[in-house]
Amino acid sequence: MTKFLADENFPLPSVKRLRAAGYDIEAIIIDSPGDSDENILRRGATDESIILTFDRDFGELVFRLKLPAPGGIVYFRFDPATPEEPADFLERLLAQPGFSLDKKFTVVDRRQVRQRPLVS
Repeated sequence: MTKFLADENFPLPSVKRLRAAGYDIEAIIIDSPGDSDENILRRGATDESIILTFDRDFGELVFRLKLPAPGGIVYFRFDPATPEEPADFLERLLAQPGFSLDKKFTVVDRRQVRQRPLVS
């Protein structure tokens, strides 16, 4: 089962909605608020979690600085209209046949979804 790790900037109502839908998701805002991006990335790599974030720094850490890659990264590039919108968006993505977030850097905005492989 896919495990998610919500960055501190990922809305807590979206975390709660995803949990209620049966997803395994941990939240930095609850577990370790104020933790550094590097530590969150390490945790994602150790647990093979897919990081959910609104912070573009994770791409730089993995691709440019070559830090260990997590199970995946989903970078949301939009301001959510509601605190639940990121969860709704993610659930729609995951419902698409054949769609996978595993070992990919996924950039989502309201008009498109782009993916590129993560390197370990």
